[in-house]
Amino acid sequence: MQVNKIRWLLAAVVVFVVMLALDWLTHNVLLSAEYERTAHLWRSAAEVKTGLMLIVQAVTAFLLVYIFAKGYEGRGWLEGVRFGVIIGLFMTIPRAYGTYAVMPIPYSLALGWFLYGMVTFVLLGLVAAALYRPASRTSAGGA
Repeated sequence: MQVNKIRWLLAAVVVFVVMLALDWLTHNVLLSAEYERTAHLWRSAAEVKTGLMLIVQAVTAFLLVYIFAKGYEGRGWLEGVRFGVIIGLFMTIPRAYGTYAVMPIPYSLALGWFLYGMVTFVLLGLVAAALYRPASRTSAGGA
């Protein structure tokens, strides 16, 4: 199945925007108290590499939608949920528990990263499923 480039681009941009909003909610609201308790571990606001973070999130969004598009089965929103769970586990377990294994962060922070990360990726999977459609057979050049 050929990737519909216009739908892929649209879905990736929307996934990027939703990802930014959910990350802001997670880290600046829901987990802010955890970050304050562990402030000695993090860069100051002035030292944060915001541009790099935006690039990382953009690349992640575009790759997420590309992977979704390559495996697209046309099964609706449940396909988005399934994709979100699989990618969520793939992304959040190493991030949350890998960091917990090597940094002196409280378990509550690792658990928060894992749980909020899973919710984020399921929502991103739903967005991808809602916005992405493959190229039609006629536009793909075949019957």
